[in-house]
Amino acid sequence: MEDRIAWAVRNADGVVAIGLALAVGLLDLLDDDLDNNIVSGATLLVLAALVYGSLTERRRRLADIRRATEGTGRAIEDLSMVRSLSGPEIALAHEKARRDTSRWVFKGGTGTYLRAVTLPECVREAQRQRRSLSMKIDIVNPADDRVCEAYARFRRTFGYRNETDPFTEWTTERTRKEAYATVVAAAWHRQRLDTLEIDIHLSSVAPTLRFDLSDTCLIITQDDPRRVSLYVERGRPLYDYYVTELHQSREQAVKLDLREATPLGDEPTVDEVRRLLDRLGLPVPASFTDRDVGDIIDRALHAEDPYRR
Repeated sequence: MEDRIAWAVRNADGVVAIGLALAVGLLDLLDDDLDNNIVSGATLLVLAALVYGSLTERRRRLADIRRATEGTGRAIEDLSMVRSLSGPEIALAHEKARRDTSRWVFKGGTGTYLRAVTLPECVREAQRQRRSLSMKIDIVNPADDRVCEAYARFRRTFGYRNETDPFTEWTTERTRKEAYATVVAAAWHRQRLDTLEIDIHLSSVAPTLRFDLSDTCLIITQDDPRRVSLYVERGRPLYDYYVTELHQSREQAVKLDLREATPLGDEPTVDEVRRLLDRLGLPVPASFTDRDVGDIIDRALHAEDPYRR
């Protein structure tokens, strides 16, 4: 019953027209002497009601079309804010993102570019401006053999291969060293900037993309610099979606408490790094020699920009 009443209210113009038509028709059948003027007048009322109903329906359709057009326009505008980057544009986008940002969130494999460029540059800018800096880093867990092997296999299969450099081959051991190096680099920088708040999260899932998020934008890159990357401005839905996505990813990873880190010298020694990783609950494998730990130190503080050719 309620549905019928609601339908009648929505279509009041049509109901009135039908009612008038039925009334006039009944009067005409029951009274042969009905004044022709009354019939003509009633007929005009019915026609007017029908015209009114037609105009109302047209307005409804125009309003629906306008709303649909506005929605499409907003969707197109949102999509236009997802730009593709290639070649030198990627480095320029990262450089712009580092300016004046007080936050940096990274999720990726082992954080090579992060160690080589992003972390030292962000710290340098924070020191210059005498402001705080918050960084959250999500990488593969070097203590997890399965994820290190999975990531190394992915990089061997789909990653960029520099035929002139035989040391670009990805192995489980290299993956483990690169991840350890990011932990060491984070602890080293934290001990040299009191306003730096930095968290390390170790994941058991091998990623296929890299995410760098600053106060102004989100940059999504791949391990192959020849492939197209994506740039999303802050304030767009996709930016907000990934803020939540990256948070959820960190929640499912193992967090290291860098407040427990032991001191590291300006040029850390092998013993210092071993003590640091032991204290963080992330000791290097027994098979790692002092030379292997020295390699980790070199990767931590002297990493080369992988995009510089």
